[in-house]
Formats: sequence, structure tokens, C-alpha cells
Amino acid sequence: MPPVATETNGHAQLAAAAESKLAPALAKLSLAPSIPRTRPRPTVTREESAALSDVAQKDNEEKLFPRFIDASYPPIPVVEVNDRAKLADPKKSALIGAATKIIHITPTIGTELHGLQLSKLTPQQKDELALLAAERGVVFFRDQDITVEEQLDLGRYYGPLHIHHTTGAPKDFPEVHVVYADENTRDHFATGYPRQRAWHTDVSYERQPPGVTTLKQVTVPHVGGDTLWVNTYQAYETLPAEYKDLIEGRTAIHSGVEQSNNAVRVGNPLKRAAVEHEHPIVRTHPVTGWKALYVNPQFTTGIVGLPADVSERVLKFLYDHISNGEDFKVRLRWQQNTVAVWDNRNTIHYAINDYFPARRHGVRVTPHAEAPFYDPNSKGQFEDLVARGFKGGAVGF
Repeated sequence: MPPVATETNGHAQLAAAAESKLAPALAKLSLAPSIPRTRPRPTVTREESAALSDVAQKDNEEKLFPRFIDASYPPIPVVEVNDRAKLADPKKSALIGAATKIIHITPTIGTELHGLQLSKLTPQQKDELALLAAERGVVFFRDQDITVEEQLDLGRYYGPLHIHHTTGAPKDFPEVHVVYADENTRDHFATGYPRQRAWHTDVSYERQPPGVTTLKQVTVPHVGGDTLWVNTYQAYETLPAEYKDLIEGRTAIHSGVEQSNNAVRVGNPLKRAAVEHEHPIVRTHPVTGWKALYVNPQFTTGIVGLPADVSERVLKFLYDHISNGEDFKVRLRWQQNTVAVWDNRNTIHYAINDYFPARRHGVRVTPHAEAPFYDPNSKGQFEDLVARGFKGGAVGF
């Protein structure tokens, strides 16, 4: 088993008192079986690398192919983050004014902007893009000419870049996280685990998980391979009151141990020890001030201060609520050179694995954000918007 660094606050409440307080809400929870935690990990092994490199060369994207090398990185220190969205024009005039077409896919999440190249954005437009992602969750751009070097520069504008501890990276670009699957990576399409576990927020086990994140698709299947995002502001706000009372102010453990174990299982090197960190179940977004639900079935392992069986039932309820949230969900059909820009602090996403044996190849850049926090005086998204006179339409416009 790989080493694990643990960092928790250690303020668990007495189990009996906690369970008694939560009894009314817990009585309503489904008693269906919990989600198994063990599953095949969709990783590319070093043995597969040579064959897959040939595929990447045919796509003229060989430099973006994931390579697995023995490298050792120190633990990630606390990093300074200056949230660029706080400097943005609330009207986002520079960004929106330059778009030739704006498509709001749903009222609360997902906007597609046309007529803009991410490689050409001004600092003001970059700030406004961060604000738009904070408000609308995810923003889509088609036909983008941005290179991997420019994508990295855009990521650095928003914060120090994360280096993943288990996955391969392109040569000379350790900060790039490669999303790759084809007929040779059959584990990626494994069906022996519940697909509900595919919902996740990127590397939420880090001390300072990511904020504004970009993913460019280099190669896409002819059909399939879509991605879903959920607005976790609304995932929180649509919870029944008793569940809000149940989880607000509580924390949960997010762990990278299983991900590390799966990498070791297929023979891939670890660049860093696995980590676990404790984060609030309801976090406050530092820019909007809105509350967001912050748990996910890939990395959240338990609620601090609750008995294991109670924690499991509460988390299952929250995961079901997220995955069934059709009223606050958006689905993207990728095209080659589409880029998605999302805020990992107020969304959770799910990559659909329905395209075997086709090839899907993307590159993600993931800047660190602040350590998650909860402000008891923060508000729900619509609670705040309605108080400020919001009459409907697209949030953020």
C-alpha cells in the first residue's frame, strides 16, 4: 500500500449524540446498498504506452500523449492564490461584448460563447471568464486554436498548477493531466462498478483543490463521450431543510489513497504520497458568496463525527441527489478542439464512457484555489439572487 499523509481537524462529535440529533433526517434515507468503493481504475499502463504513442502520432498530437516516468515530487505546500474573478467587471462587458453569439444551455449552468479565442483573451477578459465560471459553473468554447503551452499559461494566470500524483503526463509538461481512452485501455470502459461513482470534483483530496479548470479535447469519438456537469449551488439549495441542517458546518474526509492503490495495481509509478484532507460538506464560494455542496463519490470517504454506517447513508443520499439533479445539470457534446472552462468549487462532473472502442483524448490544466471553507453567513444561490431582484433567465446575465 502506498504511503498516505493524513491531515484532519480531529473534532469528531460523540457518535450517540450526533445520531440522535440527526434521527429525523436519517429516518428518511434510503436503505439501499451503499456504493462499492473498489473498482477498476481507468489508467494507461507503461506497457501500453508504446502502442498508444503510435495512435497519438497519427493524430499529430504525439507530444500530448501521457508518459509514465519515475519522478518524485515533494508534498504540495500551502500556495498563495489571488482569485482573479474578484477583479472582474460584474457585467463582464469585455468578455461578453466580444462574443458573436451566446447560448445559455440551461438557466443556472452552462453557457457557450462564440467568436472568442482563449489564446487571445486580455487580462480583463480572463478575469471576467473566471467570474462567469463562478456564476454559471461551466463555459464552452468551440474551434479553439489554443496550444498546450498557451493553455498552461492561461491556467497559471488563475493559480499555481497542480501536478497529478498518479497519472501520466506529456513529455516536458508535467502539469498537464491527460484524459485518454481507446480500444487498448479496456479498463476505462469496465462495467463492474456503479457508474454513479464516476461523478467527481477534480482532486478534491488536496489541501487546496482546483478552481478554474480547462479541458481541451484533441480527439473525440464520432458519437458518445459526452460530459455532464451539475451546479452544486443548486444541489445544495434544493435539499430539504432537514438535510441542510444535517450537513451544514460538518466536514468530510477526501482521500487520494484508492486512486494511488489503483495506479500501483497496474504498475504505474507514484510521483507523491497519497493525501487525505478534511473539507466542509457545504463550502462557500469566495467570489459569489454562495453555498455549494462539496462531496463526491470518487474521493469522499466519510463524514467526520458520524458512525460509519450513518455517514455512508447520508453520503449515498447526497450522491443520489446530485446524480438525479436534472433541473441543475448540463450535458456537453464534445467536438474536436472544444474547450470547457469550469469552476471545480461549484460543480461536479461525470465523463460518460459509452464510446468503446473509439478514441477520446483531452488535456486538462488544473490550477489550485483556496482551501475550502464554510461561512455560516453565506447564502444559497437563489436566496441571494431573489433578494437582489432576480426575475429569472440566465444566472449571471
